[in-house]
Amino acid sequence: MLVVIKGAGDLASGIALRLRHARFDIAMTEVSRPTAVRRTVCFSQAVYEGSARVEDLTAVLVRDAGEARDCFVRGRIAVFVDPRGEIAGPLAPAVLVDAIMAKRNTGTRITDAPVVIGVGPGFTAGLDCHAVIETKRGHTLGRVLTTGSALPNTGVPGDIGGFTVERLLRSPAEGIFEARANIGDRLRPGDVAALVGGIPIRAEIEGVLRGLLPSGIPVSKGMKAGDIDPRCEVSHCFSVSDKALAVAGGVLEAILSLRDLLPPLLPDTSGRQFSQRRRKEN
Repeated sequence: MLVVIKGAGDLASGIALRLRHARFDIAMTEVSRPTAVRRTVCFSQAVYEGSARVEDLTAVLVRDAGEARDCFVRGRIAVFVDPRGEIAGPLAPAVLVDAIMAKRNTGTRITDAPVVIGVGPGFTAGLDCHAVIETKRGHTLGRVLTTGSALPNTGVPGDIGGFTVERLLRSPAEGIFEARANIGDRLRPGDVAALVGGIPIRAEIEGVLRGLLPSGIPVSKGMKAGDIDPRCEVSHCFSVSDKALAVAGGVLEAILSLRDLLPPLLPDTSGRQFSQRRRKEN
């Protein structure tokens, strides 16, 4: 069964990882210059490098539906540069997941697939999607909402190791981002993680640099550019987060709970299962 995921950042990649492990075929869409901070766990890196590996799975940058199907046969994830998610039309997925994390709906409709799932704020279950997944850290993280919306964005990052806003690195000005540290490095207060127009971005707390934009990216003032983890566990920099896995579990639950909306499955000659929509499209 094919799932198209709009977005290929850290939460979207956690969703892709969990669904692929559950044997779904996965296609993801991204912008031409992704700005994911947690690059080591984002399939969006395939846009820059042609392929990206997150834990035990590989994603490959593809150009069309034919190349995507080749990825599915090889057990790989297909990534498209497709800001509008237009590939969902030719691929005719059984499920569409909007995990762009724009804090608003950028164009997803409940009619885009038999099952449409919105991740985080900006969606209303029953109006522009069939289910919404809560993304705010806390007691309701990962819950499936079949009515209403996720909690609104507060602008304050979740508490990790007793720190919230202090753990984020933000651009001090508009300009070109220049990294001066690497993901996995241990930083102390005052250490320079990056420069923008010659202005340093310094760590406010001690911890491991869990995420950082790549050099050469244009940034705006105040834009999130990095993430310091005060727990100082280097392995966390290279594995999908607990939050992403919780959200991914919610997506999987939503798909299974909405299975009555899905088209019937037909076996092909190899014994794999394909949705009626995909069978007709092929």
